[in-house]
Amino acid sequence: MYDFHTHTLLSDGELLPSELLRRMKVQGYSVVAITDHVDQSNVTETIRALEKMRSPAERMGIKLLLGVELTHVSPCDIPSLAECAKRKGADIVVVHGETPVEPVAPGTNHAAVTCRYVDILAHPGFISDEDAILASKNCVALEITARGGHNRTNGHVVRTAETAECLLVVDSDAHSPSDIMSEHERSIIARGAGVSHEKLETVLSIEGNEFYHRFT
Repeated sequence: MYDFHTHTLLSDGELLPSELLRRMKVQGYSVVAITDHVDQSNVTETIRALEKMRSPAERMGIKLLLGVELTHVSPCDIPSLAECAKRKGADIVVVHGETPVEPVAPGTNHAAVTCRYVDILAHPGFISDEDAILASKNCVALEITARGGHNRTNGHVVRTAETAECLLVVDSDAHSPSDIMSEHERSIIARGAGVSHEKLETVLSIEGNEFYHRFT
């Protein structure tokens, strides 16, 4: 299993990176991205701290992807900050999308799906058909999230993504131990959002997952 969206004490999570990775390993995950919240004030320090976890993660049997989640960043600043994160060593850049439960700036989804340095648009709320088409064109994956509140629009995201032929990922947006999903829970989140039985395997696992191929 994979999870491309998790948080630790480096932002607002409850766990050290090592404890998060250990708990993920016990649940059966083999690929984990730690994507703590960043803006211009902490992007360099966050990536630098995560770099120290590559070897410990490997010894645990987990492929760690160094990541960030650009959070409540002005849409006009997303391209430069995403590029900065990649230049500093981030493997994966997530943008905190226009979820209906937080005051995310309008235009954030559009800025994310048109940026070549962005990999995932997290919990994109009522993403428009036009932005979904751009996400598909630019290979930005749309997220099906388990996070309470953010997950209210999962069904809309799946329907819109399937029409536009977008890449889809299923993530926990974990902040605490209780947020880490089992294999069964991941299946429930995906199926409940409307992912068809035929697509479940490719959406939920790293085998055959088109989005994950860029990191192999």
